[in-house]
Amino acid sequence: MKSVALITGGTRGIGLGVAKALAQNDFHLIINGMRPEAAVEDTLEELRSFGGQVVYCPGNIAAPETHEALVACAQQEFGGLHVLINNAGIAPPAREDILEATAANFDIVIETNLKGPYFLTQKVARWMVEQKGAQPQSFFSIINISSVSATVASVNRGEYCISKAGVAMATKLWAARLGEFDIPVYEIQPGVIRTDMTAGVVEKYDQLFEDGLTLQKRWGTPEDVGRVAAAMASHQLPYATGQVVQVDGGLTIQKL
Repeated sequence: MKSVALITGGTRGIGLGVAKALAQNDFHLIINGMRPEAAVEDTLEELRSFGGQVVYCPGNIAAPETHEALVACAQQEFGGLHVLINNAGIAPPAREDILEATAANFDIVIETNLKGPYFLTQKVARWMVEQKGAQPQSFFSIINISSVSATVASVNRGEYCISKAGVAMATKLWAARLGEFDIPVYEIQPGVIRTDMTAGVVEKYDQLFEDGLTLQKRWGTPEDVGRVAAAMASHQLPYATGQVVQVDGGLTIQKL
């Protein structure tokens, strides 16, 4: 029997890289995104080509009604949910120095990047605890995709850094709470990943890589993140709850 994974923000960028990796590892998928289904049909068909069922459930992850819809979708389509991957997130509407940043932009980022995933996790975790009680041999897990910005300060996008630092703490909190049920919670902190979100800074980072920004002188890819997520979701790291994997090419290693 195939396991079922829910991936928020799974139609593009890192989320799509994760979705492909799980599809290749024999998962059924529930994909969440903001665009209408017709706009992502080609992506959904690509994921289906790996052999599993793929269901699309659109909605804004910051909205509680989306949380209700996602769980209802999993219940109706599959009768269960084994893996939650909190990937959906946004950059600030504008990059502003923290001396000039606005409360409005702060709220938008926190609602989407931190509050939304936190309360979606709460809803899913309650259900996973019930499922684990009924199916003690089944493997359930939660994976948070945060960022190296959880620990690396960027003063022109403070709200983003704070949101990802919050996700890092949420990982620890949920790992501590769900440990008694043997439901591991993991975190992946990507570094500079080549996606549509970084399309406007390609030339800048190409030069930074050449100048030694990372130990491995290349862009990260969504596939790099997907491989790690697939290992976590596939019960390859069952005794590593609360752990963080930095997929950053050595960006965060201190060097002299």
